[in-house]
Amino acid sequence: MKQPMEKTDIAILGMGTALPVHSVAQTDIANLIASTLQDRPDLARFARRVFKSCGVEKRYTCESNYLDPVEECRYLPTGDESVIPSTEERMNTYKREALPLGIEAAGKALKDAGITAQRITHIITVSCTGQYQPGLDVMLIKQLGLSPRVNRLPLIFQGCAAGLKAIQMARDVVQGALGSQVLVVCVELCTLHFQPVKEREALFAASFFGDGASACVIGHPTSVTTDYLSLGAGYSVILPDSTEDMTWEIGNTGFDLFLSPRIPKLLGVHLEEELHHLLQGDKLPELWAIHPGGRGIVDSVQDVMKLTDEQTKYSREILRTAGNLSSVTIMFVLNAMRQEMKALKSASTDGVAMAFGPGLTAELMRFSYVKAHSPLVKEQDHVLL
Repeated sequence: MKQPMEKTDIAILGMGTALPVHSVAQTDIANLIASTLQDRPDLARFARRVFKSCGVEKRYTCESNYLDPVEECRYLPTGDESVIPSTEERMNTYKREALPLGIEAAGKALKDAGITAQRITHIITVSCTGQYQPGLDVMLIKQLGLSPRVNRLPLIFQGCAAGLKAIQMARDVVQGALGSQVLVVCVELCTLHFQPVKEREALFAASFFGDGASACVIGHPTSVTTDYLSLGAGYSVILPDSTEDMTWEIGNTGFDLFLSPRIPKLLGVHLEEELHHLLQGDKLPELWAIHPGGRGIVDSVQDVMKLTDEQTKYSREILRTAGNLSSVTIMFVLNAMRQEMKALKSASTDGVAMAFGPGLTAELMRFSYVKAHSPLVKEQDHVLL
């Protein structure tokens, strides 16, 4: 069933990103992991291979303890494991460190959109790596100067797909309440949940996650709006036979993540059908904003959709320079894409965005890079079932 979209554009009007001040080279993290596996030389060798081949060169962290000498790292101790931070301690760190990153990203997005904080009608906050109340949404409202009557929509514990889910939620809000201006803020501090490695499967999750924040403003473009991302149809789908392939559970020493090595294969089997359903018979677009959940995921999408290296370069570059930032990452990819097209004075171009999370869930959305706003907007299908 399809429902017609109003003949008025809904778009990402501005974007902003932020990273912590501490950066760690991938080789240093690999050495740290290996140092904790002196009694498991086979696992240590495997760790070095995984860390070298996953497509990451550098990550960012809010936790300075990772920069201390190896023997002083409490998150990945070489000896006494009683020093490992509890979930309570990690949540206290999250509460202290998440807000400044969120403020930085949101401030950049508002400035980029040319919109004052007082004009925001809704705020969607996204995170799966920490929670507290009053939460990030309340703190952002106070610090950014949003109206105390702004509608708050927290999206919690949804994993890597949640950033794109939030963008689609914001699109739907503006669709249903014309004139709305929605601020989306994603903050993830993934490195707070690093755990001592006991088995091979744990190395995949440890090999590419980092910390960061991203934000965007979604609303209607005006006659003076340029270089924006128009939001088209999209939906979420749970892929079959994949419930246990990505899990995220609360433990006594942080949150426990499991990523199955089957995930790229599952995407290779099921994603092509879903993307053709999304495109509804239209030709494949030029732009591809792929959530870089790991090198294997980007490889799988590129192979199954027969994409060029040029089409996946944005995802691979974000993975290389910052790692997987969970829900935050898709906006890093979209922002890098938009900034390059703006710098090159590119013509308006269609694209597809996708992100993946527990379920196994695929979040899919059509979009277009638009050079300059036109009041005559092509009618698009808004809901796909």
